[in-house]
Amino acid sequence: MLHLKRAYEPPSSEDGFRILVDRLWPRGLAKADAAIELWLKEIAPSTELRRWFGHDPEKWQEFRRRYSDELDRNAEAVETLRQAIAGKDKVTLLYAAHDDEHNNAVALLDYLTASEK
Repeated sequence: MLHLKRAYEPPSSEDGFRILVDRLWPRGLAKADAAIELWLKEIAPSTELRRWFGHDPEKWQEFRRRYSDELDRNAEAVETLRQAIAGKDKVTLLYAAHDDEHNNAVALLDYLTASEK
């Protein structure tokens, strides 16, 4: 069961295995307080795509398409993530963005869900 959560929210026993899926460490978050088991920066959007998107909801659909294309070309990182979550009851993908609906973790979860079908 995959869940999403802001990295700044306190860790919970409900989170299960916690994976940060951002390329950059969340600003101001102490590593000791984060309770992150895996930081998989390779799965995050490229710097160029992240900067282009700029968390602009108007660019959301195009961002999702471009990020999906990047993930298709980044099979090694996708497989690393799949191996990390295999056999775990609870996994939480962590992100730093303020927008809970338009961020790379949402797009990544959609990608993983779609590729399971």
